[in-house]
Amino acid sequence: MSCFCLSEISLCIVGPVSSLKTDTDRELSGVLPGTKESSTEEQAPEPGPNYGPGNQGRTREVEPRARSRLFSLSDCLLKYLLFFSNLLFTVLGLVVLALGLWGLINKESFAQEKIGQISTDPMLVFVMLGLVLSTLCLSGCVGALRENCCLLQVFSATVLVLVAAQVLAAIVAFSLQGQIEGYLRSGMLAAMVRYQDDLDLRFITDEIQIGLQCCGADNYRDWEVNMYYNCSAPGVLSCGVPATCCVDPLENGTVWNSQCGVGSQQLDEFSAQSVIFLGGCLGGMSRWIEQHTGLIGAVGMVLLGVQIITLFITTRLMDNIHYKITSSGVMLQYNNI
Repeated sequence: MSCFCLSEISLCIVGPVSSLKTDTDRELSGVLPGTKESSTEEQAPEPGPNYGPGNQGRTREVEPRARSRLFSLSDCLLKYLLFFSNLLFTVLGLVVLALGLWGLINKESFAQEKIGQISTDPMLVFVMLGLVLSTLCLSGCVGALRENCCLLQVFSATVLVLVAAQVLAAIVAFSLQGQIEGYLRSGMLAAMVRYQDDLDLRFITDEIQIGLQCCGADNYRDWEVNMYYNCSAPGVLSCGVPATCCVDPLENGTVWNSQCGVGSQQLDEFSAQSVIFLGGCLGGMSRWIEQHTGLIGAVGMVLLGVQIITLFITTRLMDNIHYKITSSGVMLQYNNI
């Protein structure tokens, strides 16, 4: 028990002296004149942009510069990553478009007598693919560079539609495998009918037959559908097959013998097997797909993953652009107060 005299008043307090000293100092600081600290008066706030008689009751806005600095580097990386990737694919799309137009012009597909068959021209696929690819990637390229949310929204929506279409196409292809084989047979027979008239179809057919070492759709006798290789047709090609069906179309390993398949349709399978390939290309395609199923799936997943990552980057960039716009509005309001 300790007793002290304060302003002619005796106080007896039970407790340690150290705590009493602290409490006494606090009391004296509020009672004795001339002290710098005061327990009843708070330090006056510093005047600021929100301080004054006209700004009573207003809350000072927190300046959002710290978060802006944190996102500045990621914004820059996302922006230019999206810009350069779309620029690359824009150039690629323009090259494909130019290749398709060159093929159509070189074959005079726009001539009056050929314009009716342009819908089945393979070069039209290159034109449409190049046009869609270059337009889509150009919108993403300009949108990323100019930070235009409208173009970025169009780009992201289109990519999302493409991703959904590819997933749907894969599901349909897996569930309709039998019908797809029929479509492939019809398409190859149509290409064989126009083999001599369309250079693009001829090139595609030759590459398939050389690569898969096959002849015709189901067998070598399918070439009878072509008016030049039909056995009733006049000319040297009658009852024959193209040179790409031959087992060894080169004479002495140097000269291409374009007549190596002449009369092959009149031979039986035993005699013809030493001259031409007997198997059809549809069977070869099926075997090739079965052997490379893992590779096809991996390539498909990589392409799909790239599109999904592009979609994520575009969405993140749009969020950052919206945040910058909001921050600019807050800063403008902050400076006007």
